[in-house]
Amino acid sequence: MARSVWWGLGVGAGFGAASAGVGWFYSSVLLDPTQRPVYPERVLAVGPASITLAATRLAAQPGTWGLRWPEGLAVMGPVTAARDGEVVRTLLGGHRPVPGITAVLDTGPFDPDPSARGLAFETVDVATPLGPSPAWLVPASRDTWVIMIHGRGGSRREALRVLPALHGLGFPVLVPTYRNDEEAPASPDGHYHLGDTEWLDVEAAVELALERGARRIVLFGWSMGGAITAAFLDRSVHASLVDAMVWDAPLVDWRATLRLQARNRRLPPGLTPFATTATRMRIGIDFDRFDLRRRPPAVRPPTLIVHSTEDTAVPVGPSRALAAVAASLDWPIEYLEVPDVEHTASWNADPEAYERAVAGFLERVLR
Repeated sequence: MARSVWWGLGVGAGFGAASAGVGWFYSSVLLDPTQRPVYPERVLAVGPASITLAATRLAAQPGTWGLRWPEGLAVMGPVTAARDGEVVRTLLGGHRPVPGITAVLDTGPFDPDPSARGLAFETVDVATPLGPSPAWLVPASRDTWVIMIHGRGGSRREALRVLPALHGLGFPVLVPTYRNDEEAPASPDGHYHLGDTEWLDVEAAVELALERGARRIVLFGWSMGGAITAAFLDRSVHASLVDAMVWDAPLVDWRATLRLQARNRRLPPGLTPFATTATRMRIGIDFDRFDLRRRPPAVRPPTLIVHSTEDTAVPVGPSRALAAVAASLDWPIEYLEVPDVEHTASWNADPEAYERAVAGFLERVLR
């Protein structure tokens, strides 16, 4: 019997060590800012005004998309045909790919800066705690500025989709980088901090806007940009200046997101606590502060949340749950759900409808 007990203890210890190792590895993937692009789509044919792709779930998504490969970026419109392992989409502009190459669908179909949308801009340096960090500044007439924060592993190009609509409403727009972006200073430990320190760079961007004449602020964030701006609203001395916020596929519950991404990697859900423990040990984050339904930020301005139903990166459930309890949190939240597209692709599904929703929300709450 004693031998069985020791055998059981040995197996348990081995399982615990293996689980901790997987948790540490998963944490390393989560915190690593290194970009490793992959190109899962295959171009089968290119016509005068069409691109034919090998049929996949992603290639068949509705709406307007970029198709990116190492040497170029094409702009693709809606699916016009789907047959026998092929998806045909309209070719709207950009570069023309060569049949046979591999590429990736990109939610950002515009490159490289606001000039691609016909907008005048200047590049300014935001004085972040880690050093100068570049930002695009698109001037306009109002004294309420929009500051746009991209997600983990993303870039400022995310903002190019909706920039013309905001400019058309008269808002000056500031699109900053933040720590660990390719053009920005690295964090001292080389890790993402999942919003726990990145909010300081948003605070610096707000301070630049104030120096340039802003009186009030609108925050616009995608994905982890939601977690970053939530931390800003909870901790910044300037949080009370925020009059409205737009969140696209926001990360409002880190633990729920990690559980989803563990399933994506075919890891047992029970290993997620090991990953959160390892992450907390490495960067000091308190995940409770990033469960916004239970711990809403100190300042809660009117907020529009847009989330797509087929998001496999950040689950839609926490956004639904937050919207459902918003009234009890004294948090004016409007919620819009978009079907059939992936993470941060609600604009891509129907650009005109998305921009109408954003413009209508801002006009209502900023009267």
